[in-house]
Amino acid sequence: MTISTHVLDAARGRPAVGVRVRLEHGGATVAEAVTGPDGRITGWPSDTAGVHRLVFDTGGVAPFFPEVVPDFRVTEPGEHHHVPLLLSPFAYSTYRGG
Repeated sequence: MTISTHVLDAARGRPAVGVRVRLEHGGATVAEAVTGPDGRITGWPSDTAGVHRLVFDTGGVAPFFPEVVPDFRVTEPGEHHHVPLLLSPFAYSTYRGG
């Protein structure tokens, strides 16, 4: 299984570059990265079922939300899980992408 994310700055209509993101599982950090020029982090390996957490350091893009922390459940460890984040100054949304 792999886990990826895509951070978009909805207020500016472009990818959010330079956002630190941490992947956690079982209370431990599994991986860390920074979004690239396209706002993406791809291919974090994970072969473990259960609840995972992405911790987005969003203070530089949306100061009202210094962090966004969605938890998500992996039931099929062989599948790819893509969790995008859409940010604006006073709102955010996330979902399971393709």
